[in-house]
Amino acid sequence: MNIPKAYEPNKKEKKVYKLWEKTGYFNPEELPDRHDEPFSILMPPPNANDPLHIGHAVFITLQDIMIRYNRMNGKKALWLPGADHAGFETQVVFERKLKEKGKSRLDMDRDEFYKQVWDYTQKNRDLVRDQIKKLGASCDWSRDTFTLDEKVVNTTYKTFKKMADEGLIYRKKRLVNYCTNHQTAFSDLEVDHEERKTNLYYIKYGPFILATTRPETKFGDTAIAVHPDDRRYRKYVGKQIKIRTLLGEKKIKVIADEAVDQEFGTGAVKVTPAHSEVDFEIWQRHKGEMPEPIEVIDKDGKMTDAAGPYSGMDAKKARKKVAEDMDEMGILQRVDDEYEHSMSVCYKCGQEIEPLLMEQWFIDIKPLAEPAIEAVKNGDVTIHPDNYRKVYLHWMENIKDWNISRQNWWGIEIPAWKCMDCSTDENEEWIITEGEEPDECPECGGDNLEQDTDVFDTWFSSGQWPFATLINEDEPELEKYFPTSVMETGFDILFFWVARMIMLSLYRTEQIPFKDVYLHGLVRDENKDKMSKSKGNVINPIEVAEEYGTDALRMSLVVGNMPGKDMTISENEIKGYRNYVNKIWNMFRFLMMRCQDYDPKNDPKLSKKDKELLEEFKEKAKEITDDLDNFQFSHAGEKLYHYSWHRFADEIIEESKDVLEDEKKKAARQEVLISIFAGILKLAHPFIPLVTEEIYQKMPLEDKKETIMIEEWPV
Repeated sequence: MNIPKAYEPNKKEKKVYKLWEKTGYFNPEELPDRHDEPFSILMPPPNANDPLHIGHAVFITLQDIMIRYNRMNGKKALWLPGADHAGFETQVVFERKLKEKGKSRLDMDRDEFYKQVWDYTQKNRDLVRDQIKKLGASCDWSRDTFTLDEKVVNTTYKTFKKMADEGLIYRKKRLVNYCTNHQTAFSDLEVDHEERKTNLYYIKYGPFILATTRPETKFGDTAIAVHPDDRRYRKYVGKQIKIRTLLGEKKIKVIADEAVDQEFGTGAVKVTPAHSEVDFEIWQRHKGEMPEPIEVIDKDGKMTDAAGPYSGMDAKKARKKVAEDMDEMGILQRVDDEYEHSMSVCYKCGQEIEPLLMEQWFIDIKPLAEPAIEAVKNGDVTIHPDNYRKVYLHWMENIKDWNISRQNWWGIEIPAWKCMDCSTDENEEWIITEGEEPDECPECGGDNLEQDTDVFDTWFSSGQWPFATLINEDEPELEKYFPTSVMETGFDILFFWVARMIMLSLYRTEQIPFKDVYLHGLVRDENKDKMSKSKGNVINPIEVAEEYGTDALRMSLVVGNMPGKDMTISENEIKGYRNYVNKIWNMFRFLMMRCQDYDPKNDPKLSKKDKELLEEFKEKAKEITDDLDNFQFSHAGEKLYHYSWHRFADEIIEESKDVLEDEKKKAARQEVLISIFAGILKLAHPFIPLVTEEIYQKMPLEDKKETIMIEEWPV
């Protein structure tokens, strides 16, 4: 057998993957009879708008380890892949590409824009699929699912209709987080918070001096608020006071509310319910004392007619102009520069979020949250690491209603129609269906219907991923894989996705979506800095896999990667694990050179030392198995690395060289070495599947299988 001195991944990996696909064993229904108990993982679908990044390589590696390990343990292992249409995210990416060409989505109608984005995502899906294969993923491509596939869309519609029928969906004008740049609303989770410096303006309001960072919203003030325990202002509470404004004199009421921070500014604040979440909540508590909210900024970020002469001005420019005019009028007392405070910003463009009053679709979330809280408390769903259990419970116990409508053009349209004949400003008649357009209004019989132009928040549809992909009328046999076994994903989407999957699955199926949740951290560079293109420290997983081999990349992403904690990676680490993969290859090469006369059918008598070596391996294999069972993938990989290199290669093989020269002991020691090395290949297969398969195909083993994928686990 002519074996190269070094393993050549570029010459072997594609061939190995084709072998796996040819066997059909990625599909659990095609596995041999011994595979009976289901084990299933749903791939967190990568966004269909860009190639894979190093974070994708982490979850692909960890999930593939679990799938391969359980498949070898006789489980009917299903790993269902997919891709996410990623509504807002994809629209931003595509609009950026249009801008580079001097174009805009506004140059076309919605249908044409949708078609162009569809074509773009489908092309990128093909690229991502090839990249996932490049990383050695043993997922069932026959079940590859897109979040805009008919079964997912239909499931989303049914859930929305069921919620509407049960009174859990409502449409209401409420304060929402709005990005005037991207022209869409966001949920609270999608808003970033940054410490930024701005000016703090002190304005005279009659006998009060009020501090604010946003003087441009003063035209929407409907009250002055103080803390009920603040003795300085107690005599004013409940009274109307006269104030001078840029639009003339007006009366405004002083109210007491515990939300006021006595230490901020002067302890008295203006209340602008249409442009502040805190102020909106104050208004809701004091509706009898305050007028309706006054909207002074519109969706384009411009001042409304309520701002008088400032109408039509950009709100940011109006801030400066209003301050200058107040100063000239004598009602601006002073301005403090360099005031630092937490500011809500768009997570995509960094622009300051504008709280706006808008008609949106909301979910009354508490009834969904309660069973999801209980599922984690009683252990039906276990979160790894355990400290994230407390984080999950705290968030869920303080959850707020979920705004699920977005103003994107790309996404799943909300199946709601307004009857224009019987809707009024005070009462809107909405017809909600499971997707089909209604023929007439059930209230008035009219057919003058207009569909809502909003789309669903992507997390609403992807939150139904487990049952939308596995439980459907066309493929009822897939119910055996639900609930799924493990959900492996990044800790940063615990609330975005994991919590919502638990809530929505319990709501729709009365079952948990998965039994275990494994959370990995973010990938950082060797200096522990976050990876970004601007810093030039991004590692492209496909490029390094092509240079050093996929197996080397996979090992570098496992060893040292503890659950829930950020991990570091560098090109030097990947190089180091390339050496490990070569070491495995050289062990194989040595054994084939020194065991050419080995016959797997022989049953030589083993010495005491031989038996001790085999027993030692069994103990190490049991340790590694226990680690895998307990989601300690880093520990398992590290033990495998040290045993196979430092114990087996450096000590056992070295000690065996003399034994292999002894004709009486040779056959027994060959049996031991081949047996242990075959066991190492099996233990290593989930971690470094490509090189282990390449070696396995050439190993002189009795009862060898079609592929190492279906070999029995050593323990």
